[in-house]
Amino acid sequence: MGKMDRIIRDVLWAAAVCLAGYLAGRGYMALRDHPSSQAEKLMEQAYQTVGEAAVRSWLPGCLYQEGEESQFLLAGIWENVEEHFPLFTYLKEQETVEPVVEDESTRHDIIAKNGDTITDRILAENQGQAVEEENQAARDEKTEGETAGETSGPEASSASETPDTSGQEGEDAGSNESAGTEEAGEETSGGESGGASGEDAAGENSSEGETAADGSEMPAWTTAVETSPVKDLSMEQLSDFNYLLNNFFVVDPNTTIDSSQMSADQLLNDDLKITGDNASPQILIYHTHSQEGFADSVEGDENTSVIGVGNYLESILRDVFGYNVIHLKNTFDVVDGQIDRSAAYNYAQPVVQQVLDENPSIEVVIDLHRDGVPEDTRLVTEINGKPTAQVMYFNGLSYTVNNGTLDSLPNPYIADNLAFSFQLSYMAARYYPKFTRCIYLKGYRYNLHMRPRSILLEVGAQTNTVQEAMNAMEPFSVILNKVLKGE
Repeated sequence: MGKMDRIIRDVLWAAAVCLAGYLAGRGYMALRDHPSSQAEKLMEQAYQTVGEAAVRSWLPGCLYQEGEESQFLLAGIWENVEEHFPLFTYLKEQETVEPVVEDESTRHDIIAKNGDTITDRILAENQGQAVEEENQAARDEKTEGETAGETSGPEASSASETPDTSGQEGEDAGSNESAGTEEAGEETSGGESGGASGEDAAGENSSEGETAADGSEMPAWTTAVETSPVKDLSMEQLSDFNYLLNNFFVVDPNTTIDSSQMSADQLLNDDLKITGDNASPQILIYHTHSQEGFADSVEGDENTSVIGVGNYLESILRDVFGYNVIHLKNTFDVVDGQIDRSAAYNYAQPVVQQVLDENPSIEVVIDLHRDGVPEDTRLVTEINGKPTAQVMYFNGLSYTVNNGTLDSLPNPYIADNLAFSFQLSYMAARYYPKFTRCIYLKGYRYNLHMRPRSILLEVGAQTNTVQEAMNAMEPFSVILNKVLKGE
């Protein structure tokens, strides 16, 4: 509505009010001076209407009825005026309603949020389907195993000692929030300390003729047999960016990656062989979230937490494979006696950096965690006849969709970190096809910027037993040793 239209409307309103007041006054005076039965009836009705309207306006509780909308006195009067003066209604209908248009930045935010919502829904649907397929595969495998056990007798028991050669359907759908497999074997009575588990593993089924770093015979599980991989690991397939991404990686909706940052040729040809000897520390294990536990963890007993799993990994790498290992057991996720992980990475960084500064010979850094999944999800497979927690590698790209490159979180080793995770996952696909869930890519840094060979390792989840997590350290140490030796 233009300025002139508003002036005309205001003038007409003023004239109408004056006219209405004049007529009402003249009418009232005429009725007062020359009363009649009809006039008295009209006045009585008018007084009653005005009184009722007044009560409704200022004492609404007196006449309240459920579902009835209250109306102020003046609003009722103006409605009657508008009914008797159609010009007001006409002017009201002619008013232009100016549309509300968001600015450019708001529009982009809305589009981005809609995109994130759609992406989350698609990812959740794909993950749900993958989990169901994986669960069904595990159930079928378990049924076949039970049938074979009934018919084969001792032969089946002997065969169970060989590495797992079955498929890994839906592995690419494993994310930090969900994805995994149903338990593929009976749950063990986990809870033993890392040291005890190490002794049991080293003491049984040892391979004759081979000697571990501590002088004992090599455990049988260290002899990994290459299987027929479920995934096509040919360079022709791996050179396809979409195939590589869909079969080995899960990209969080808050980040993105393209073929210029990730090619199979670059990832596999990055030389990650360890260069120093074990006269000085070579590997650092630590836990940003040291309080993470498992289904049967004992509160206050670090041997049944991720620290205990780290203890077992440390003993394997040192006693079996001969590496010089430092295991940092500091607590970074407890503040004022309460678990608080909001700033754990900030607390961990200077401590870890100090250890690396004091030990420049360290070439490998492992931040060992366990994942968090829905309570009905089991991340379990069977390797060497043991129920084994599945693992996931977690990489930060220092890049988010909303903010682009995060200059405040630089990481000069993003490419090396990706190559390290991929070579471990590739090696697992050759020897333990159902062991690795995926490589999960997210937008931030997660303290992976301090060494080229840095990984954030998620071992199982809160639904796994301690023993399942301990068992996972055996195949993991085998593939880690192969990568660090360039095999």
